[in-house]
Amino acid sequence: MNKPSKNIKYQHKKSGFVFTKHTPEEQSIFDRLFGVFQELITHTSGDFDEAIDWLRQLDTEYEITTEDYTIDDFIQELKDRGFIREEFEQDGTSGTGDGQAKLSITEKLERSLRKRALEQIFGNIKRSGQGNHKTKYLGTGDEQSGDFRDYQFGDAMDQISMTESIKNAQINNGIGDFRLTENDLVVEESMHKSQMSTVLMIDISHSMILYGEDRITPAKKVAMALSELITTRYPKDTLDILVFGNDAWPIKIKDLPYLNVGPYHTNTVAGLQLAMDMLRRKRNTNKQIFMITDGKPSCLRLPDGRYYKNSNGLDEHIVNKCYMMAAQARKLHIPITTFMIASDPYLQQFVDRFTEANQGKAFYTGLQGLGEMIFTDYENNRKRKLR
Repeated sequence: MNKPSKNIKYQHKKSGFVFTKHTPEEQSIFDRLFGVFQELITHTSGDFDEAIDWLRQLDTEYEITTEDYTIDDFIQELKDRGFIREEFEQDGTSGTGDGQAKLSITEKLERSLRKRALEQIFGNIKRSGQGNHKTKYLGTGDEQSGDFRDYQFGDAMDQISMTESIKNAQINNGIGDFRLTENDLVVEESMHKSQMSTVLMIDISHSMILYGEDRITPAKKVAMALSELITTRYPKDTLDILVFGNDAWPIKIKDLPYLNVGPYHTNTVAGLQLAMDMLRRKRNTNKQIFMITDGKPSCLRLPDGRYYKNSNGLDEHIVNKCYMMAAQARKLHIPITTFMIASDPYLQQFVDRFTEANQGKAFYTGLQGLGEMIFTDYENNRKRKLR
């Protein structure tokens, strides 16, 4: 008996397998709207009303809804499914919660946004052969991951899943004439037990939305995807996220959809100081910093609390502080990978010298390939000891 084709699904019964034809279901209006809505809610930093206004405009132009299912029906279904909730603003006169009702997104939708970002950014990276860890699918290691693939020549015998392989043999050859061939063998993937602590730094200075280019939304998506990847596939790893403008402060994973830029300069030193403080408290041997930025460092906080700012060129006092921080991170065995969303040769000189001081890495990337680059670098760093 040949293997079932992809458009056939089977159900396991006590007596064997029952094969039925699989007919793909047509995408519902809710699902079509939900995909667009998730994109809009990320772009609007969690502003539900603004996202719905955009959705209504798109519906007018592309006629996504019908007379039987409108945008209002979609909003009601979002409520019913637990993606949004109704909150009452405080009445300014009485101080009670009897004010106007406002719709906001829930934790369920926040999780959905992270999952969607993971699928968008990393979902198109395909499985690779043994020893290639540049995808989200792992090769040889010492901890079972629960993922399976076909046997390849050179795979160790202890990697073979006998249960899955025997099941394949029964499907392919039948029970009466049972035989196990190489084509039936299935290998269970495994992962290394090494732990990684990562800090992701995101620049939220004003330049992240300058010149008509939205750079903060792709940065948010990368952060959401990386957090989803680590919490689901590498639960022993840690990810801390911080943002930096005039100052630096940590944010929680659940805050990512609401992240927005401000009228800030770029205090790279403050971000690096906070990142290293976070990593000092981690017990893991492997530690690293990812920094997403598009501009030059232009700000320092002085001991008396005042700010020293200079946006004209590369200020020698500011950049020297950055080089000192890079060298300090190197002494602590913390490599810094800079993802520079800019192509200015003048700024590249600074990043090159900063990277040399840390002995880290730098990528000069557009927004399109940012996620794949960060993913690949995370995987490569995770599989090797950094100290």
